Amino acid sequence: MIKDNNKHKQQHDPMTELELTKLAEKIVAKMMRLKTVEDWFKHMAKTKLADKIDYEELDLTEEQWAVGQIAKLMTLLNMFQEDEEYEKCSIVKRRLDIVNAILKKYEDDEI
Repeated sequence: MIKDNNKHKQQHDPMTELELTKLAEKIVAKMMRLKTVEDWFKHMAKTKLADKIDYEELDLTEEQWAVGQIAKLMTLLNMFQEDEEYEKCSIVKRRLDIVNAILKKYEDDEI
């Protein structure tokens, strides 16, 4: 036989309609605040500042940064060539020359 140790259980009156409505409003208000905060974080994650901070957190070496730039610039160069935007190709080519000079330092170190 199981003995009931909760002999002094308190009986609670059921909530009134007004109390239930107030509770529901508080719950909805809290959920809306949470959703607003979530939306704000999503928005902030898409800003240029967030991008900048993310890249700073990567703590890239100069060589790693240069390799990433080469990949980006080569992609742009291919796109501009396909679209026959030769002025843009010229700009990208100049930038590629600068970044290649940076990478050249690291190639000489490995030899």
